[in-house]
Amino acid sequence: MDNEQTQPVSRSSRLANERGGKKQKAPKNQGPKKSHKVRNWILSILLVIFLVIAGLFGYAYMQTKSAIDKSYVAPTMKKARDVSAVLSDGKPVSLLLLGTDTGALGRDYKGRTDSIMIVTINPKTDKTTIMSIPRDTLVAIDGYEDTFPQKINAAYAYGSAESTIKTIQDWLNIPIDFYALVNMGGMEKVVNKVGGITVTSPLTFAYNPETAHADAGDLYSFTQGSTTWSYNGVSHTKMTGKAALAFSRMRYDDPQGDYGRQERQRLVLQGIVDAAKSNPTKLLNTDFLNSISSSMQTDLSYNDMLAIATKYSGAANNVKNDHIQGTGYSLTSGSTEVVSSSEQQRATNVLRKALGLPAANTGNLYGGNISTDVMIANGVPTE
Repeated sequence: MDNEQTQPVSRSSRLANERGGKKQKAPKNQGPKKSHKVRNWILSILLVIFLVIAGLFGYAYMQTKSAIDKSYVAPTMKKARDVSAVLSDGKPVSLLLLGTDTGALGRDYKGRTDSIMIVTINPKTDKTTIMSIPRDTLVAIDGYEDTFPQKINAAYAYGSAESTIKTIQDWLNIPIDFYALVNMGGMEKVVNKVGGITVTSPLTFAYNPETAHADAGDLYSFTQGSTTWSYNGVSHTKMTGKAALAFSRMRYDDPQGDYGRQERQRLVLQGIVDAAKSNPTKLLNTDFLNSISSSMQTDLSYNDMLAIATKYSGAANNVKNDHIQGTGYSLTSGSTEVVSSSEQQRATNVLRKALGLPAANTGNLYGGNISTDVMIANGVPTE
């Protein structure tokens, strides 16, 4: 990889070693992929922060820097490449965005990363690519292979953001330069800080956050094609943070399942960005940044964010959305999404091209290093 200090071993080489040098056949094409526009409220929060920083020259610089620094966690793992040089040279950069199912609804446990996105920002092509990864994707978590099979959203619960980063790097053979982790409480705060958002619902449904179903007591209701929503029968037009959270969380009654939920999260994101643009002064204050910093964790320093906000801002106007498509697979531990090797390679091709890196084989079949015998013993595909 260009500018990388350590290059992951190719998937074909690793699997050949594990399987006694026997090369496995690639699976047949599983047919045309569904097209989904996938964004998420995590990206909204990060972009809003970048926009705020970009407009802060001469405005409470030290106070704002102090607020951002509260969310900074110095990396303890060695990066796949020299990220300081990447930013200094203005080369394409990658961000792993993670959203945890905590920070709201009374949840304060560590949680899992139910939203996972890889964002590449290329200042040379002025293009941003967002690649979503299904939270139920079957993986072997790097460093925790003895727990296989696992879902990728469990990597954070086992070993924090670094385990997720290592697993994805091994799985897709791409460098992850930075990460940002936001909990549900962060999204709720952002929506309230911008004064509420306007969103047109793509379907009619009701949702109780306490039960995850349409049960009375704490019931939010939405109507297809309308921006009006109601709480326990009382109608409103602008979504509050709690309403936006309910709107973006419902999954069981959506005919598209988790993909439908991701679409509603995209609508919440767009609503936040639109509200922020219409009145950015609401965000140009330390109260907003202090409230967000308590819901966010990142290894992006203030100077890193400043560099991205100033050198890479043009790429925000050209966003390409993509997602990794899995196939439902049942295990005794529950349903998962298995990603074929051809789809895995496609995702690698898209991301490496977006980062200006040469084409290369994708990574390990399940990320972490496990043998064929382990795969067979657990009843999962071996190729």
